[in-house]
Amino acid sequence: MEASRKTAAAGEETLDPDDWTDLRALSHRIVDDAIDYISGVRDRHVWLDMPEPVRASFAASLPQSPTPTDEVYREVAANVLGYPMGNIHPRFWSWYMGSSNFTGALGDFLAAIQGSNLGGGNHAAALMDQQVVDWCKEMLGFPASSSGTLVSGGSVANIIGLAVARNVKAGVDIRELGVAAIARPLRYYGSDQIHSCHRKAMETLGLGNQALRRIPTDAELRIDVAALRRAITEDRAAGYMPACVIATAGTVNTGAIDDLQALAALAAEEDLWLHVDGCIGALIAVAPQNRFRVAGIEKANSVALDPHKWLHAPFEAGCVLIQDASAHRGTFAVTPEYLVATTRGLAAAPWLHDYGLQTSRGFRALKIWMSLKEHGIAKFGRLVDQNIAQGRYLSDLVDAEPALELVAPTNINIVCFRYRCEGKDGDELKALNTEIMLRLQDEGTAVLSDTTVHGEHCLRVAINNHRTRRQDLKLLVDEVVRLGREIVWGNAAA
Repeated sequence: MEASRKTAAAGEETLDPDDWTDLRALSHRIVDDAIDYISGVRDRHVWLDMPEPVRASFAASLPQSPTPTDEVYREVAANVLGYPMGNIHPRFWSWYMGSSNFTGALGDFLAAIQGSNLGGGNHAAALMDQQVVDWCKEMLGFPASSSGTLVSGGSVANIIGLAVARNVKAGVDIRELGVAAIARPLRYYGSDQIHSCHRKAMETLGLGNQALRRIPTDAELRIDVAALRRAITEDRAAGYMPACVIATAGTVNTGAIDDLQALAALAAEEDLWLHVDGCIGALIAVAPQNRFRVAGIEKANSVALDPHKWLHAPFEAGCVLIQDASAHRGTFAVTPEYLVATTRGLAAAPWLHDYGLQTSRGFRALKIWMSLKEHGIAKFGRLVDQNIAQGRYLSDLVDAEPALELVAPTNINIVCFRYRCEGKDGDELKALNTEIMLRLQDEGTAVLSDTTVHGEHCLRVAINNHRTRRQDLKLLVDEVVRLGREIVWGNAAA
């Protein structure tokens, strides 16, 4: 019998090493390399195109046999760390992303080491998850009685908020009967600058893209409240059921912030759900010099925000807050026989998956918690103010440079501008500015994006980066002017 047990044990395997000595040494080297990687980020190209051998390495077939761990790391260091997206670099201003932080990265590592599933349960990670949600409520002025959940990012946070709105306003038991049982088609409203994730949300919720009515914007690219009021009246007369206003606290194109106070008043008057897409600007609420810009956000029925933006948590980290906790839970909660709560033990706590789509959930809270504990929320507020001041500084540089022009008002930290050239039409200007953008990327100087605002193509700089300094923005302006002249004169010479 004893011999049989020894034989069985000898044939069993694990992913742990027999001897941890070599892995310990490699792990120390990886941490040292990581510190060098972050501390030296300014000295590297923002973005670097992959040579063909590196690109081809990602087409290799499934490994069948072991590779020494140090060799695995060598390949990652060479082929992955060497060719990043670039968003931790101080001159990455494309789209709208946070720039991470080292303590948050350690939090991600420790969360993975502990390996907890945040579907819920009676354990420390679940309590920390709820604590971070409570901190987010405090940041935005939501009451303690409200609910919330951590998710992957803004798209899912918005879907959850809009799903609760649908179920509350449908007038029927959506979970049991489905959207086909709704007596009158629901209408949601947002500005013509609304993020594309809301179209996906409408489609995912079974309401369809046509259920989202886009309302014109004013000169500041904020939703026109009078036009919204007229649209609600028209839709009621036409047999629709106005259900939800989606306010935007920071549009993706220009950072415009809708009049949240006016929209809260209108939503209350019309008995509509007010959802705020605050993935760009909700956290302005913690910034002492600029929090006035999002006054009224605490009156929303639901808010989506992104800790991986202005709290600079490593990806992924989104959050949604819902004023009505029972409506939130009622939209998602399911209790199968294998998840019935117990009076003590691991199941003697609320299930966090009752507030969202995922049963299996990563331990996102730790990286946020550690960074907030290390720095305090006041520092993050100052960093928000710093980025907004940098946006104004860049706008002033553009205004002072005759070769450049602003294409849209700078509301917070997103600056839309272009290289101007007399005699060129819109398509030619678009081609010229796109080439400037691509050369900046190719040369590794800076990464910015482009967009179109009210029919005008432009370059777009989103300064959501705690490593950015004013000299980086001055360099950007100088390089855009240099490249613009180089392209124009080079084409003229040809």
